[in-house]
Amino acid sequence: MASSVCTLLVLFCFGCLYILPFAEAANNVTYDSRSLIIDGERKLLISAAIHYPRSVPAMWPGLVKTAKEGGVDVIETYVFWNGHEPSPGNYYFGGRYDLPKFVKIVQDAGMLLILRIGPFVAAEWNFGGIPVWLHYVPGTVFRTDNEPFKHYMQNFTTLIVNMMKKDKFFASQGGPIILAQVENEYGYYEAAYGKGGKSYTQWAAKMALSQNTGVPWIMCQQWDAPEQVINTCNSFYCDDFKPSYPTMPKIWTENWPGWFKTFGGRDPHRPAEDVAYAVARFFQKGGSVHNYYMYHGGTNFGRTSGGPFITTSYDYDAPIDEYGLPRFPKWGHLKELHRAIKLCERALLNNKPTLVHLGSKQEADVYEDQSGSCAAFIANLDDKNEKTVQFRNVSYTLPAWSVSILPDCKNVVFNTAKVGSQTSTIKMVPELLQPSMASPNKDLKALSWEIYVEKAGIWGEADFTINGFVDHINTTKDTTDYLWHTTSIFVDENEEFLKQGKKPALLIESKGHALHAFVNGILQVSASGNGTVSPFKFKGPVSLKAGKNDIAILSMTVGLQNAGSFYEWVGAGLTSVILEGLKNGTMDLSNTKWTYKICLEGEHLSLYDTDASKNVKWTRVSEPPKNQPLTWYKAVVDAPPGNEPVALDMVHMGKGLAWLNGEQIGRYWPRKAPRDKCVKTCDYRGKFDPDKCNTGCGKPTQRWYHVPRSWFKPSGNVLVMFEEKGGDPTQIRFSRRKLSTLCGHVAEDHPSFVTNNLQKNKASLELKCPMNTQISSFKFASYGTPTGTCQSYAVGDCHDPDSTSIVEKLCLNKNECIVELTKENFNTELCPGVMKKLAVEVTCS
Repeated sequence: MASSVCTLLVLFCFGCLYILPFAEAANNVTYDSRSLIIDGERKLLISAAIHYPRSVPAMWPGLVKTAKEGGVDVIETYVFWNGHEPSPGNYYFGGRYDLPKFVKIVQDAGMLLILRIGPFVAAEWNFGGIPVWLHYVPGTVFRTDNEPFKHYMQNFTTLIVNMMKKDKFFASQGGPIILAQVENEYGYYEAAYGKGGKSYTQWAAKMALSQNTGVPWIMCQQWDAPEQVINTCNSFYCDDFKPSYPTMPKIWTENWPGWFKTFGGRDPHRPAEDVAYAVARFFQKGGSVHNYYMYHGGTNFGRTSGGPFITTSYDYDAPIDEYGLPRFPKWGHLKELHRAIKLCERALLNNKPTLVHLGSKQEADVYEDQSGSCAAFIANLDDKNEKTVQFRNVSYTLPAWSVSILPDCKNVVFNTAKVGSQTSTIKMVPELLQPSMASPNKDLKALSWEIYVEKAGIWGEADFTINGFVDHINTTKDTTDYLWHTTSIFVDENEEFLKQGKKPALLIESKGHALHAFVNGILQVSASGNGTVSPFKFKGPVSLKAGKNDIAILSMTVGLQNAGSFYEWVGAGLTSVILEGLKNGTMDLSNTKWTYKICLEGEHLSLYDTDASKNVKWTRVSEPPKNQPLTWYKAVVDAPPGNEPVALDMVHMGKGLAWLNGEQIGRYWPRKAPRDKCVKTCDYRGKFDPDKCNTGCGKPTQRWYHVPRSWFKPSGNVLVMFEEKGGDPTQIRFSRRKLSTLCGHVAEDHPSFVTNNLQKNKASLELKCPMNTQISSFKFASYGTPTGTCQSYAVGDCHDPDSTSIVEKLCLNKNECIVELTKENFNTELCPGVMKKLAVEVTCS
């Protein structure tokens, strides 16, 4: 290592500094107050959360590769208990739940891994990852000093540890796992459990330590963790966090680069500048292990989302999007941040910082030793104003709410507020559903549809009849979203509303989550709670006739509670049903006789299963019915052309479930967000919260639903949907996620990297098309003072007329290119005294 500049051995590739992967497997992991120590060497680690069940095995190598290219050292994942133990003692580690395969992919990529066993995970995952069946083991209370819970939790934890040991995956065995986690964010809720909570924390830590993994254990947000277990931080900002004991390193297990979405909610975003600011501040203030939650959020396939009301998409505005593509400029900006921080590793981990106040809200932390190793972070905490400061007799201009990184205490190689990474515009390109050549209808141009219509109410034999209502979750035990309630009433022919035409009103109250109400087989009303408040009440008109009227209410869950004190006791379902507008006043049906049926008939018949459904008589139709509730739709289709990621566009449907070839795509519900509290542009300056930078007001929270390419067959793909309330299936489309425009802009004063000889590289613009594509045309190029943003660039007062030809020469027909702002390329004498920049917009094909 060079002592004059705190740097690692680096490689120049695509104009970037890549950190070499760990050349050999780790064998010993310890720690002190400053960092993890791997095989006797202090390590500054940047980690990326990628949850294996939220993608598919075919995507895992690409996700890990993209994370590594983004400057990440470590992959982090939870372990999802309810996916692995669907019933007591019945274990599953196949498909998306093949944890050993995922760990091996990380290992083969030369990366490390943090395994958050939990086994409670929260994670917006159904029931927080704990199996629903455990709630019904007699005497069980979750996450407290409770013998049944501790028994099953220890059994599963031991199972996972032994599985990892068998494949020699722990670092102590030469494997990639350097940290393991027990429990998760319990510090928020411990006090609610009284003495049982305190003793449970100690038990969980002791149980974990007894597993003898040979690697340290962590507990996040657990301020009273015992001294042998490291307490870590989860937040948008963790620069002020201090571990529970002075012998522990400062670890950030969850930095949230975005936020999750709920059906009917707005679309939250976190600017790349603020994410970078938070990361830089963490390392500036002594942090040494940092993890993005999420780096790739992925998809809540099937019924795995929790909340309730968490969307099927778990994109999280993460650096890698739901479909596995880098999100620009966030991915690129953070990549530059990571390489800047890595240049400082030696100085950061082997010296104590000196805090230098440079103004009322400006400060520097300097890490320096007598050998000449020196690194500095200069921060402007002012969230409104740019400031110029003097540091070591040099003037530095700091944008508001930013951190500048100086790996040699002289040259700024990165500023968190100056984004020089390329940006991209992504489009969802619609494709008509094409009949498969394997379809019986292959000779027809129109798509062949088959339907199966559910009865509104009890199908087959009723499960039970009682007076009043039951708790929905306790009844279904989450084997299905659906629970039918049916009763009947008699309406006298002399009721005035029959003559006057004024309809009676149905008043319904529910603990959550949603329902559809039918009278005499006709859908009358639909209602639901939301991601903030699950319970709901509503009042709506209903059509009744003289004589007997059958009332059928389909109650639905939309993912179970995933966190909170005693969260497993939070119920769902009807609590009150009243009819108003009758001659005798109101009719309270809450305590009358109700007949119940668990699940849909189509679920019972496994209509989503391509083999089982062959034994069911579907009805073939020339055109599928529109706006018809309780209908199953089936079509045999070809895969969309190309190799881009694919989604199902369900904007014209109502609410329901979808499958492809028996694989669970998930819940669809193009429920619209409120029309207010969104922004056109987001100001990155100042503390972030999930409501700061919302978009999507008045639009469906989720329109597109990810269908992994690996789920498609060459032909004969069976698409099945269950529609609850009605939509237009003829408008369903596959959509390809395709980059439409690539842009980049960089100014002459953009921070540039310092090489070992301390010579600064010139500011440069880097452009890279997706794999297997090239820069095919130029929409805009200007060196000078261009204005506007991507897709709206315009030539400014200062412009080099040769800009386009210069950039074309360097980039045309290439997958990637670098354009330096040098006099060899551009007329740098143009417009003296003006800060010049380069802006480019291209297409890739």
